Amino acid sequence: MNDETIAVVDFETTGMSPAQGARATEVAAVLVAGGRIVGRFQSLMNSGARVPPFIEQLTGISNAMLADAPPACAVMHELMRFTQGCPLVAHNAAFDRGFWEAEAARADCVPDDAHRFACTLLLARRLYPQAPNHRLGTLAAWHGLHSAGRAHRALADAEVTAQLLLRMQHDLCERHAALVAQSPGGADHALLCALQRLPRRQIERLGACASAP
Repeated sequence: MNDETIAVVDFETTGMSPAQGARATEVAAVLVAGGRIVGRFQSLMNSGARVPPFIEQLTGISNAMLADAPPACAVMHELMRFTQGCPLVAHNAAFDRGFWEAEAARADCVPDDAHRFACTLLLARRLYPQAPNHRLGTLAAWHGLHSAGRAHRALADAEVTAQLLLRMQHDLCERHAALVAQSPGGADHALLCALQRLPRRQIERLGACASAP
């Protein structure tokens, strides 16, 4: 087990994309190291944007709640400090990366070179093709992962994603031990980023080649 610390991130938002004017309403980051969760950060964030009724029904985050929340720019600066030097993971990372980059830019945060995203959705499609589907809730139920709160709240979703990440790292070590052994950092973030770009059959072939005498 390597000593790398990974930050698992989840945003709740007013819509699907910053390019369409959506803003973040809540963010959480869960730190994973040494095979366990070692830290948590969560905050609502007031950007001045209004929460549509269907989003409020989905997340439980209301405009009244955001009225008393800290400014989005202040939250992003605190989040950047909390995750400093950590590579990032999210489920459907393209979504969270878009809001991370947009909110960080609005807050004039200094970019951190360590903040590269790996995606548990892409990895799940490669590691668990037999799962009913690869939504976070489905994978959590399929693996028997513990849920500590309401789905579509940032901390609850980040914690489940962190548990899924730990399960993936364990399964990689069990099922693709020879492949993991060839990675300088074991089942680390760099290996996850490499594997998420490969077809599933290529991962299986690489594992077979690595284990051949």
